[in-house]
Amino acid sequence: MLQPVAEGVRIHVSELLLNNTVVVRGRTGVLLIDAGITDSEMSCLAQDLREADHSVVAGFSTHPDWDHVLWHDELGPAPRYGTARGAAYMRDLRAQANWKTDVAEGLPPEMAGEVPLDLFGLLTGLPAGTAKVPWDGPDVRIIEHPAHAPGHAALLIEETGVLAAGDMLSDVFVPMLDDTDDAIEDYLTGLRLLEDVAGEVTAVVPGHGTVGRAGEVRERIARDRAYLHALRDGRDPDDPRLGPSAKPGWEWVGDIHAGQARRFGP
Repeated sequence: MLQPVAEGVRIHVSELLLNNTVVVRGRTGVLLIDAGITDSEMSCLAQDLREADHSVVAGFSTHPDWDHVLWHDELGPAPRYGTARGAAYMRDLRAQANWKTDVAEGLPPEMAGEVPLDLFGLLTGLPAGTAKVPWDGPDVRIIEHPAHAPGHAALLIEETGVLAAGDMLSDVFVPMLDDTDDAIEDYLTGLRLLEDVAGEVTAVVPGHGTVGRAGEVRERIARDRAYLHALRDGRDPDDPRLGPSAKPGWEWVGDIHAGQARRFGP
């Protein structure tokens, strides 16, 4: 079911990883930000849109992780945008001879056969420096940054102040770092760029987790920054997403932290 966030903005939530698809109403149809995960979920989303008499006129993938570049034929042939770097990453991946097998083998075991890959990663890269999503609807500002994944971008729906944050500012995941030499500093740069627009934000929709309201965006930025500082300094983070305070069913996020602590530890 589509859940309202603000006037003209709703979300569709994946059951498995709490992925949030953001649906923005325009003049002639909707913009889908990070369309979803499983075949049945995206088919359900398409049905919900049909019942609301909404066609999909554009899509946008915030970054090139597998669960953010999926699409379903029932969503139609709308252009699917990403940043130039994000689209180039997917183009290179799809150029590999066994890309579909490799992607399928990397999916969570419980999702075997549930993720449609024919339309996987078919993104149109927007020219570097593009400020807004090209579509017939409210202005959607593109905030590209170096955190988490190549060509990651958050989208700010200027009319309502809703920030679609991609894989950042989650209340269930700690910051997950890219495989780069300066991953911590890159992530801190991303947080600074999001902080620059925090005063305009009325709600933040993370790629995974629950919606945060206006006062929470700075809290989430501060929590992520504190985690990164602890990781950089070799300290155990005091973070509610880890240990006994973790959301039930999300205790395994501690394994992500443990791997990152080994990577960046002394």
